[in-house]
Amino acid sequence: MAAQTHSSPSKSRWNYDVFLSFRGADTRKNFTDHLYSALIRAGIRTFRDDEELRSGNNISTELLNAIHGSRIFIVVFSKDYASSRWCLDELAEIVQCKNNIGHTLIPIFYHVDPSHVRRQTETFAKAFAKHEGRFQADMERVQRWREALTEAANCSGWDLGSVANGYESRFIDKIIEEVLGKVKPTHLKVAIHPTGMNSRIEEIKVLLNLGTKDIVRIVGIYGMGGIGKTTIVKAVYNQICDGFEGGSCLLNIKEHSEQFNGLVHLQEKLLYDIVKKNLKIDNVDEGIELIEERIQGKRVLVVLDDVDDLKQIHTLVGNFKKFGLGSRLVVTTRDEHLLTQLQVNGKYEVKKLDQLESLQLFSWHAFGMAEPIEGYLDLSISVVKYAGGLPLALEVLGSYLLRRSIIEWKSALEQLHTNPHRQIQRILQISFDSLDDKTMEIFLDIACFFIGMDKEYVNKILHGCGFFPDIGINILIQRSLVTIDYYNRLRMHDLIRDMGREIVCKRSSNDLGKRSRLWFHEDAFNVLGKHMGSELVEGIILNQPVLEDVYLQTETFAMMKNLRLLQINAVYLTGSYEHISKELRWLCWHKCPLKSLPLSFSLENLAVLDIQHSQIKQVWKENKIFNKLKVLNLSDSKDLTKSPNFLQVPHLEILILEGCTNLIEVHESIGHLEGLVLLNLEGCKKLRDLPRSICNLISLEILNLSGCLKLDKLPEQLGNMMALKELLADRTAIKQLPSSVGLLKNLKTVSLFGYEGESSNSWLSCFSSWISPKSSVCKSLLPASVSRLCLLSRLCLRQCSLSEDGFPIDLGSLSSLRDLTLSGNDFRNLPNCISQLPKLTYLYLNDCTTLQSISGLPASLRIVYAEDCTSLERLSVLPHVKNRQFFFLRNCHKLVEIQGLKPSSIIHMEGCNNLAYDFTESLLQCPSTKSANQYSAIFLPGSEVPNWFSHQSIGSSISFHVPAISEGEIRGLLVCAVYAAKEEPDEIGGATGCRMKINNKTRGYRYTNWKTFSVLPITCEDHFFVYHTPLIKNQLEMETGDKMEVSIEPWRAIEVKKCGIHLLVQDSNVVDEFGSVVQHVDSDTATDGSANEGKVSDGED
Repeated sequence: MAAQTHSSPSKSRWNYDVFLSFRGADTRKNFTDHLYSALIRAGIRTFRDDEELRSGNNISTELLNAIHGSRIFIVVFSKDYASSRWCLDELAEIVQCKNNIGHTLIPIFYHVDPSHVRRQTETFAKAFAKHEGRFQADMERVQRWREALTEAANCSGWDLGSVANGYESRFIDKIIEEVLGKVKPTHLKVAIHPTGMNSRIEEIKVLLNLGTKDIVRIVGIYGMGGIGKTTIVKAVYNQICDGFEGGSCLLNIKEHSEQFNGLVHLQEKLLYDIVKKNLKIDNVDEGIELIEERIQGKRVLVVLDDVDDLKQIHTLVGNFKKFGLGSRLVVTTRDEHLLTQLQVNGKYEVKKLDQLESLQLFSWHAFGMAEPIEGYLDLSISVVKYAGGLPLALEVLGSYLLRRSIIEWKSALEQLHTNPHRQIQRILQISFDSLDDKTMEIFLDIACFFIGMDKEYVNKILHGCGFFPDIGINILIQRSLVTIDYYNRLRMHDLIRDMGREIVCKRSSNDLGKRSRLWFHEDAFNVLGKHMGSELVEGIILNQPVLEDVYLQTETFAMMKNLRLLQINAVYLTGSYEHISKELRWLCWHKCPLKSLPLSFSLENLAVLDIQHSQIKQVWKENKIFNKLKVLNLSDSKDLTKSPNFLQVPHLEILILEGCTNLIEVHESIGHLEGLVLLNLEGCKKLRDLPRSICNLISLEILNLSGCLKLDKLPEQLGNMMALKELLADRTAIKQLPSSVGLLKNLKTVSLFGYEGESSNSWLSCFSSWISPKSSVCKSLLPASVSRLCLLSRLCLRQCSLSEDGFPIDLGSLSSLRDLTLSGNDFRNLPNCISQLPKLTYLYLNDCTTLQSISGLPASLRIVYAEDCTSLERLSVLPHVKNRQFFFLRNCHKLVEIQGLKPSSIIHMEGCNNLAYDFTESLLQCPSTKSANQYSAIFLPGSEVPNWFSHQSIGSSISFHVPAISEGEIRGLLVCAVYAAKEEPDEIGGATGCRMKINNKTRGYRYTNWKTFSVLPITCEDHFFVYHTPLIKNQLEMETGDKMEVSIEPWRAIEVKKCGIHLLVQDSNVVDEFGSVVQHVDSDTATDGSANEGKVSDGED
């Protein structure tokens, strides 16, 4: 996301507030004149139409400009209005603007019945009879007039006959009151320093789809407390409220709803904001009915800020779908699930600020400028790091440190790490206070102990504690208190973590021995070392920051009767284990020095036993049953030669024996583990056999046998494991595949990477025969059900010595295959069966050194890796593929060309020095008009910027002025950089990256990390890239004459020698005042989506 760091006030797009349309002969000297005078007195900028401006057969340019530049149209329908063709043409244009751009139309029925206008009866019928006789050759024009009259008469307006008993002065007062409410809305106060807001505002406006007027749309904005939801939604409201018949922004709804009659007062405010009347409401139910009655049918904008209960929404807007077409409802909340319940049309998560945005926002509050003053940079960076991109924290801490000395700053920083700032804490704790008791305990456990741990692993622990984590963790995620990263690990913002830990501290005052959770090493060591623990202690982590052994007595745990979570890595315990709590649910004891777990150690309630890197030889000597144990992790226990008897752990779900290099036997009783989901035996180098009973594991989903070098067979009945989803068997000595493998209907991943075992036959021949009925090898192993592997989505056959003759040609039957790895094999041409894979998305062919051509790729393919294919000469691509494609073809030294390449592709061809001249020339042409709205990037050997780049410079940065464009739009930006390593890398295949920054020096906007490339090879040979990105809605906010600077900053090892910039502009109407050359893009060739986006933009600004 582009990081805009400063916002300038937007200019009004309206030349007039009101365009007044009327039939001069009927009302010019009476009603319309009085109405016009009243509008002017009220300060409303009004354009009054007059016949003097009408000439010829068409509307004058001045009138057209006035219509398009007016916010509201007031059309005075009088008895002879329809007799004027100029009035009717004007009305048709007005209605078109209302529909296309979002202007407001208010019809005034002056001594005329609205139904006569709507149906063209009475005097309107007589007028049209004359028009139809006069314009027989242009009946489409007449029909346009009729439709315009009907649509205008259907708008909400004013009828003199039914208002104020026909008194014109009172009637005009009512009209003025309504117009004032529309042209002078109360704009909300937003942040003084709106750092990073503009890009977020634009993203929300896209979700609102303001260009579509025939639907009612609801958009939800969510995020953690203090992230800036309210600030952003107020700015959105200010920018778009003018385009609606009415609007209301109700802030801090949660806080108001907790007060006496708080929701009633909000209902009254909503009604006043929209209908401009003070209406007294006695109770919530009356308010709901009144809101639906008064607002139904109006096109309104309503913002409901800080909602935490669906009832609040229903109370304030009832059934919002009944509001007028084109209405928009925006809801902000900390609870994402609430938006799901509301069935919003779009969700927007407010993300934290990036580092540069954070530093700038903090600097504005701490120094009154966009960057730190001299001597304070390092301290400012420390504060920014502590705030973690949270705008609330940056503003509060910046204001707190304003005009303080460096000594005070250092003291404050030291204090923050032990005592969070109270104001920040109070805002963040609102989300915590709304949780139920069980979910609060889950939150505190995660904040103190489980950040960075696997979600499923923690789930097992919390289940054992009786906390219902399946729903509890989801609630925390929905309320932005917890996040899940790409690797399924629990994450939490540092300030939220500190808030949770501070809550724990406050509950126990200053007595560490009475603190429910001890996570800080020194605190835990003090409590354990000094026997200070009490029955209030529920969890302890004693995890040495330095790898030193710690010796403790078991008696120190004697008073901790309710201890349920214990981590004591590298700790030696002496004494009787009966002193340790019987309530333990989680025992994490890495480097456990015991040879077996003592008989006196009561672990009957244990859910997770994690004793990695232990000296365990035999887990249990006695025959105790551990009914509640779900996870047993004995990884890297080098002394373990035999697995435990699994009859003692009948409900085990996860068993990890990874890296137990001396394990030679898995106990036959493993077959009794009906609930086992994961079995990890990776790296058990001495394991030769698996027990036959393993086939009874009907719930097993993941079986990892990789690195079992001496394992040379799988049990024949492996096909009974019907739940199996992943079979990982890289680097084994498997001799045969069991005939039942084809029965594994749920299998999604098979990885057979390489062969490092001791058997003479490996996956090469066996797997080929299993898949391909034409293979002459191991035909007896081919199951008839192989074609039923309909869910297989990932297959790795890397370094299996496959060639055309030995290739499994029936891969085409695997209809769900998305990810196929064939790297390091020996075929010359890509097997034909690959073209039959309808869902293939990723294809890996790296290091296939005999591969000469690649063709027959399926249309679904998006990413091809074929690096270091040193014999590859040609690659053919289907020309009409819809998706953008990525090709990684580095060091394919014989590559001549790519046939059928799309303009929007991303292509890495570093080290490809044999490319045909014609191919390279076509590749480096300036993007055509058809591809102006598509991303692309090309990486090639070379030392020159293409000569059509309008701005070129030596070095890594370049400046230019934005040309003057009278009409049109900057549609694209191209960046080129020539780069090379300063010296040859120490490691072969080393890679680095670079980032592009854009700085609008005229306006102070900065976009850091605007685009990032992270896969540039480190080589002394000159290379260059050409990157093209569309700029929809001028997202860089460049205006005529602005001085722009683009810089390309490498991360390490390489330097940028030259760079270039080129702009693509929508049309050719460019006045170049700064010597700039631009590429002109014909608007007729723009995609429909982009054209629509342009119209939305015109209607929003």
